[in-house]
Amino acid sequence: MARIKPQALLLQSKRKKGPTRIGASTIVLCNLVVALIVLSIMATYRHWYKRSMDQTEDGKSTFEGTDVRTLVDLKKYDLPGYAILNTSKGYITIELYKESSPEIVDRFLDLCQKGYFKGMPFNHVIKNYVIQGGEYQGLGAAEELISHAKLHLQLGTSPKHEAFMLGTSKIRLDSKGFDLFITTAPIPDMNDKLTVFGRVIKGEDVVQEIEEVDTDEHYRPKSSVGIINVALKREV
Repeated sequence: MARIKPQALLLQSKRKKGPTRIGASTIVLCNLVVALIVLSIMATYRHWYKRSMDQTEDGKSTFEGTDVRTLVDLKKYDLPGYAILNTSKGYITIELYKESSPEIVDRFLDLCQKGYFKGMPFNHVIKNYVIQGGEYQGLGAAEELISHAKLHLQLGTSPKHEAFMLGTSKIRLDSKGFDLFITTAPIPDMNDKLTVFGRVIKGEDVVQEIEEVDTDEHYRPKSSVGIINVALKREV
């Protein structure tokens, strides 16, 4: 009998052993496991993201302390688009102009989350003109605001700011403070002083009720009226 050489045996062994094939059922099972892992991660992300946007009972966001600018970079359009002012006369719902005034809205949101507006009084209430809260130095002094109001009430010229708009003074944008103005009538002469970053979409009657409070000769309310807290919402 002829002997088979070792090299021939090695070649025969290689020919008999083919590559191991993975069954179709194994591939399907692996794909299902991967899909379940991905879905689980997505569900966890949505759950914690939703919790981060919820409001606490005192009107401050649960992601207090988070840099709003960082959130804007990550997901700009998921930022709250509405602010609900809880005032001593009722609720005022504001639609924020995130696209036309992004920097001011960012700062407003940041201050809301830090509780800056909690307990802020309305320092001046000028009927058929404006309601002002916070320290106002946009015109140099409150007296100049009053003089503009008197001039406006006398002239009644063409409007540049509509009624029920939310704004802040331009001169305070680089400072630590932040003042609020809610117009109660079209204002013709404040376009170079105020930056509008929102409008009242609900609660106009509350604005008008605040407008009716008794004031002294300097338009300061005789009884306390102001903001209790601010709640931020993505939808209303």
